[in-house]
Amino acid sequence: MAYRTVNLEQGMPTAAQAVPLLEQALRSAKAYRCPVIKIIHGYGSSGRGGVLRTRLRQELAAKRAAGQIKEFVPGEDFSPFSAAARTALAAEPSLSKDSDYTRCNHGITIVVL
Repeated sequence: MAYRTVNLEQGMPTAAQAVPLLEQALRSAKAYRCPVIKIIHGYGSSGRGGVLRTRLRQELAAKRAAGQIKEFVPGEDFSPFSAAARTALAAEPSLSKDSDYTRCNHGITIVVL
Protein backbone atom coordinates (compact mmCIF):
# COMPACT_ATOMS: atom_id res chain seq x y z
CA MET A 1 0.00 0.00 0.00
CA ALA A 2 1.20 3.48 -0.79
CA TYR A 3 0.01 5.04 2.45
CA ARG A 4 1.72 4.77 5.80
CA THR A 5 0.29 3.93 9.19
CA VAL A 6 1.77 5.74 12.19
CA ASN A 7 0.91 4.60 15.71
CA LEU A 8 1.14 7.67 17.95
CA GLU A 9 -0.63 5.82 20.76
CA GLN A 10 2.28 3.41 21.18
CA GLY A 11 4.21 4.03 24.38
CA MET A 12 1.28 6.02 25.80
CA PRO A 13 2.72 9.52 25.20
CA THR A 14 1.11 12.62 26.63
CA ALA A 15 -0.50 15.03 24.19
CA ALA A 16 2.53 17.33 24.51
CA GLN A 17 4.84 14.44 23.62
CA ALA A 18 2.65 13.28 20.73
CA VAL A 19 2.56 16.61 18.86
CA PRO A 20 6.27 16.48 17.91
CA LEU A 21 5.78 12.83 16.91
CA LEU A 22 2.97 13.93 14.60
CA GLU A 23 5.22 16.65 13.14
CA GLN A 24 7.94 14.07 12.52
CA ALA A 25 5.50 11.64 10.88
CA LEU A 26 4.20 14.37 8.55
CA ARG A 27 7.72 15.47 7.58
CA SER A 28 8.80 11.89 6.94
CA ALA A 29 5.74 11.12 4.82
CA LYS A 30 6.26 14.26 2.75
CA ALA A 31 9.95 13.41 2.28
CA TYR A 32 8.98 10.00 0.93
CA ARG A 33 6.22 11.53 -1.21
CA CYS A 34 3.58 9.55 0.61
CA PRO A 35 0.20 11.15 -0.26
CA VAL A 36 -1.71 9.91 2.80
CA ILE A 37 -0.95 8.71 6.31
CA LYS A 38 -3.17 6.91 8.78
CA ILE A 39 -2.64 8.08 12.35
CA ILE A 40 -3.54 5.74 15.20
CA HIS A 41 -4.12 7.79 18.33
CA GLY A 42 -6.71 5.75 20.19
CA TYR A 43 -10.03 6.87 21.54
CA GLY A 44 -9.11 7.32 25.18
CA SER A 45 -9.71 5.15 28.20
CA SER A 46 -12.52 7.36 29.52
CA GLY A 47 -14.83 6.30 26.69
CA ARG A 48 -15.48 9.96 25.86
CA GLY A 49 -12.57 10.62 23.51
CA GLY A 50 -9.08 11.06 24.84
CA VAL A 51 -6.84 14.07 25.25
CA LEU A 52 -4.40 12.69 22.67
CA ARG A 53 -7.10 12.34 20.01
CA THR A 54 -8.47 15.81 20.68
CA ARG A 55 -5.06 17.53 20.72
CA LEU A 56 -3.83 15.85 17.54
CA ARG A 57 -7.01 16.71 15.66
CA GLN A 58 -6.71 20.34 16.81
CA GLU A 59 -3.16 20.35 15.48
CA LEU A 60 -4.31 18.90 12.15
CA ALA A 61 -7.11 21.46 11.86
CA ALA A 62 -4.54 24.25 12.34
CA LYS A 63 -2.26 22.68 9.74
CA ARG A 64 -5.15 22.42 7.27
CA ALA A 65 -6.05 26.07 7.86
CA ALA A 66 -2.40 27.05 7.31
CA GLY A 67 -2.21 25.03 4.09
CA GLN A 68 0.37 22.60 5.49
CA ILE A 69 -1.87 19.59 4.82
CA LYS A 70 -4.69 19.25 2.32
CA GLU A 71 -7.24 17.47 4.48
CA PHE A 72 -7.80 15.16 7.41
CA VAL A 73 -10.56 12.67 8.00
CA PRO A 74 -11.63 11.67 11.50
CA GLY A 75 -11.99 7.88 11.65
CA GLU A 76 -15.68 8.15 12.48
CA ASP A 77 -16.18 9.91 9.12
CA PHE A 78 -13.98 7.58 7.08
CA SER A 79 -16.66 6.37 4.67
CA PRO A 80 -17.89 7.13 1.14
CA PHE A 81 -20.45 9.54 2.63
CA SER A 82 -17.78 12.05 3.70
CA ALA A 83 -16.37 14.60 1.24
CA ALA A 84 -13.06 14.57 3.14
CA ALA A 85 -12.88 10.78 2.88
CA ARG A 86 -13.55 10.97 -0.85
CA THR A 87 -10.65 13.44 -1.12
CA ALA A 88 -8.41 10.96 0.71
CA LEU A 89 -9.52 8.11 -1.56
CA ALA A 90 -8.82 10.21 -4.63
CA ALA A 91 -5.28 10.81 -3.33
CA GLU A 92 -4.78 7.15 -2.41
CA PRO A 93 -7.31 4.66 -3.84
CA SER A 94 -5.88 1.75 -1.83
CA LEU A 95 -7.46 3.30 1.29
CA SER A 96 -10.74 1.71 0.23
CA LYS A 97 -9.22 -1.63 1.28
CA ASP A 98 -8.14 -0.37 4.70
CA SER A 99 -9.60 -2.33 7.61
CA ASP A 100 -11.01 0.86 9.16
CA TYR A 101 -12.82 2.07 6.04
CA THR A 102 -16.55 2.33 6.88
CA ARG A 103 -15.90 1.06 10.44
CA CYS A 104 -16.50 4.36 12.31
CA ASN A 105 -13.22 4.02 14.24
CA HIS A 106 -12.86 7.02 16.56
CA GLY A 107 -9.28 6.00 17.33
CA ILE A 108 -7.78 6.89 13.94
CA THR A 109 -7.42 9.89 11.66
CA ILE A 110 -6.48 9.90 7.97
CA VAL A 111 -4.26 12.77 6.80
CA VAL A 112 -3.96 13.87 3.17
CA LEU A 113 -0.64 15.63 2.54
